[in-house]
Amino acid sequence: MVLKKILKGLLLLSFFLFLCVTVAGYIVYERLQVELPDITALNNIEYQIPLSIYSNDGLLLAQFGEKKRTPIEISKTPRQLINAFISAEDGNFYSHPGVDIKGLIRAATQLILTGKKKQGGSTITMQVARNFLLSREKTYTRKIKEIILALQIEQAYSKDKILELYLNKIYLGHRSYGIAAAASTYYGKKLAELNLSQFAMIAGLPKAPSIFNPISNPERAQQRRDYVLRRMHELNFIGLEEYNDAIKQPISASFHANQLKSPAPYIAEMVRKKMVEQYGDKAFTLGLKVFTTIDSSLQLTASKAVRNALYHFDQRHGYRSLPLKNKAVFKSSEFTSIADIQSAQVISITDNIARAKLKNGTIIEIPFKNIKWARQFKTQNYIGPKLKSINSLLKINDLIQVRQLKDNSWALSQIPNAEAAFVALNSHDGAILALSGGFDFFQNKFNRATQSKRQPGSGFKPIIYTTALENGYTAASVINDAPVVISGSSQESEWRPENYSKKFFGMTPLRTGLRKSRNLISIRLLRDLGIPKVLNTAHRFGFSKDQLPNSLSLALGSGYSNPLQMATVFSVFANGGFLIKPYFISRIEDRDGKTIFQASPAIACPLCDQSHIPSDRYAPRIISPQINFLMNSLLRDVVQRGTATKAKVLGRQDLAGKTGTTNDQKDAWFNGFSSGIAATAWLGFDSSASLGHYETGGKAALPIWIDFMRTALKNKPDQALIPPSGITRAYIDPDTGLLAHSQSKGIWEYFRTRYVPKTYAPIKEESSEGLEDMGTESLF
Repeated sequence: MVLKKILKGLLLLSFFLFLCVTVAGYIVYERLQVELPDITALNNIEYQIPLSIYSNDGLLLAQFGEKKRTPIEISKTPRQLINAFISAEDGNFYSHPGVDIKGLIRAATQLILTGKKKQGGSTITMQVARNFLLSREKTYTRKIKEIILALQIEQAYSKDKILELYLNKIYLGHRSYGIAAAASTYYGKKLAELNLSQFAMIAGLPKAPSIFNPISNPERAQQRRDYVLRRMHELNFIGLEEYNDAIKQPISASFHANQLKSPAPYIAEMVRKKMVEQYGDKAFTLGLKVFTTIDSSLQLTASKAVRNALYHFDQRHGYRSLPLKNKAVFKSSEFTSIADIQSAQVISITDNIARAKLKNGTIIEIPFKNIKWARQFKTQNYIGPKLKSINSLLKINDLIQVRQLKDNSWALSQIPNAEAAFVALNSHDGAILALSGGFDFFQNKFNRATQSKRQPGSGFKPIIYTTALENGYTAASVINDAPVVISGSSQESEWRPENYSKKFFGMTPLRTGLRKSRNLISIRLLRDLGIPKVLNTAHRFGFSKDQLPNSLSLALGSGYSNPLQMATVFSVFANGGFLIKPYFISRIEDRDGKTIFQASPAIACPLCDQSHIPSDRYAPRIISPQINFLMNSLLRDVVQRGTATKAKVLGRQDLAGKTGTTNDQKDAWFNGFSSGIAATAWLGFDSSASLGHYETGGKAALPIWIDFMRTALKNKPDQALIPPSGITRAYIDPDTGLLAHSQSKGIWEYFRTRYVPKTYAPIKEESSEGLEDMGTESLF
């Protein structure tokens, strides 16, 4: 009887406790229900996706953003990769309602027995709830919320949708979020290119991305991978043979930074700044795709051309580097890599070859022919005697710098201390086709193509000559190439400008003056025209008032500019006389591929009737077709017979441009154009120190332009220079600029029709220096 009462009491107590727990649970549930986020937020998830920048031909140039992520649809996800994650994280995924009761009981039992909370019991659905809808705090309340949300999610979404959310969200180490980013980071591949072993490796990462990381902890990573493969076999996702084959695979993961198909860091930084201006910090998470105007092939060519010119310049001035000596073993950190130069330790030397070991252990051979350039640097104008042997420079265990040449041989090298920049434009609409702001962006981020302020030197002279032609001068007008003294406020301040050759040539045609870049002719022209007229022309070409001095030094290209602006100036001559505006963003797409911006640049159109066309459709004409033709004729002559004859190696007749060299050879320039491309190359020191004797624009900068144009103009036919209406060709005496008698020795020259000479020069027997210089054949 007593036992019966006890049992009855226990039953009532149990029922009461159950009722209390139920009521308490309901109260907690109702309270939490108010706090729970709305799961419909999963309908419109916007992942944090980095900013991606592409060339105009669709190659990846750069990515910016803290999180590397490329969302992928579940239908495009390899089935075995899905199975690997299920095996590793949630074997009952397809059968449970969002919560694995057995797993939760195991976790609760562990808590009761040890008093410690351990990870476990969380299904993939619970992880989706935690990662998308809850905070990262580890509390019992959050766990309950997870359970409730997981049950709700399973009721509202399919298993495939839940998997898609999970696989695109999870953190997998090395800033990689989601499976596609992990495949790129660890294997440099797309998901579809991975094998079973690699699937298992990635699927093992969510539990502890650092501990099981195949790069930083390959042993633990292999153990985890083998566990995942074993689980896949136990769950019948793979057969025994597949399991055995996969488990034998070595760890093949290695760190792959952003898989840039065509790196262009200077232009990428320009895009990054532009996007931040427009979108703020959200630019790095919105998943924007920016397609630039950059041609990937031309960009690669430009970058190589800049570096090669700097190497050649540097080698002309001797070896400055001192190898690190007297150490048999160097620390890994002492092996450096900048651009395509890397450290190597000399391990043996013979008469003709030095053998050295790279940081990765590779043994290379450096022939004496690739070392003998390294005569000792004395000053910018003097170098030491020729090397007699390798031993006179290098010793065993020296740590040196080397680079691999185009023929795959190795050469002794050093980091150039000069800098260079290059930019190429589509002269018809201003699209930047290629841009390099220096030797190596990661060594020095200053973009000399757009941010520098350098004197343009003789590259400014075409502005003066344009002004002269517009004001009645002709290509045959003769100017006295004789000394000029510009008086200052005191005798000490007198300015006596000179030609680069320090010689004077007397009466000289304008054509020869520009072709030979005679300073004194430019000064006399400027003085005769008046500084205000030339400044007005310069303003039409895009120069601002503060860039140019209001003095006769303007004739020698004082003031300041940068390669991008100079390429824009020469685009005017290249496109028929129109001022285009450079741009570098072609279009922008959002994360869904929808175009949200499309560039619509004003274009140069010499054959269009602009009187009936909206002004924003076409670039403004700033020089007439006749003046443009004459300037093209003069600038082509610079290449064919002037200071840029090195460019004739390209074997074309349609190359035009102007060299530029500033006082004391502080800046070397070449500005040129052909076949719709205008390009400018510059080389100099950031400190504005002298480059050294004879380092002119034609020697130091022109090779960059030539190397670039060799690729850019490949398979493009020569473009004939066709005179427009209003241009007349006349046979003249080059010494006077007057008409020549048919029996006299003369040359053919182009004129604006109204300025064709009306009188004849006296008949003479001997030709002058000018005639010898010009020759008697037709100009074109």
